[in-house]
Amino acid sequence: MSERHTWGVRRTCAAHEGRVRVTRAARLALAVPLLAVTLAGCGIRATEVPTDFGPAPSRVPCTLNEPDIGTQSSRGILVQVFLLCSSQLAPVDRTVRIEAGPAATDRVRAAQALLDELSESPSDAEKQANYTTDVPQGLTVSGPGRGEPDDTLRLSTPPADLTPYALAQVICTFSDSAAASDGDSVTLGGPGTDAPRRYECTESVRSRPGSETPPQTEAEGA
Repeated sequence: MSERHTWGVRRTCAAHEGRVRVTRAARLALAVPLLAVTLAGCGIRATEVPTDFGPAPSRVPCTLNEPDIGTQSSRGILVQVFLLCSSQLAPVDRTVRIEAGPAATDRVRAAQALLDELSESPSDAEKQANYTTDVPQGLTVSGPGRGEPDDTLRLSTPPADLTPYALAQVICTFSDSAAASDGDSVTLGGPGTDAPRRYECTESVRSRPGSETPPQTEAEGA
């Protein structure tokens, strides 16, 4: 076999190997989309490169350590107020001191003590647990006017002028305390002569205080 012929053989073999490589490449190119289709059919989305989606989102704690009830009680009366956490209402234990006075004003004095707690800036522990409050400082409360229901509480700011969050905090805190006449509603009014209304603290209000309007009706006897 001549060198030329030999070279020609080598060349022919090289060409054949080239075609083999091309054929394998072509098969691989066809196999990739076929694999993707197969995976898609199985409900699996194929990716060409590793994807880093980052760490999983962390949950807002909204939890506090259990208070020392014995120590708390020695400093005052243990009460529960509703603060904001993760756009929801969350109960928090506080202690208040209520000055002695006429029995007829017990409800008003209790309501004022609760308002003071709601408007106070959360403690360091509460802030670390992401608790906040929307109740403005300086908010006061008084008793019913002439001819109004005995359980009426009139705020120094009309309820309609409070933010939805602040109103929900006040309603749910009052309705769960001695400030209310029963366990699920409270009668509120403003500083004027508008008829007071009875507001309810529902599960929807506690879970969506910024968007859920508290159920309300005109107070009987107003």
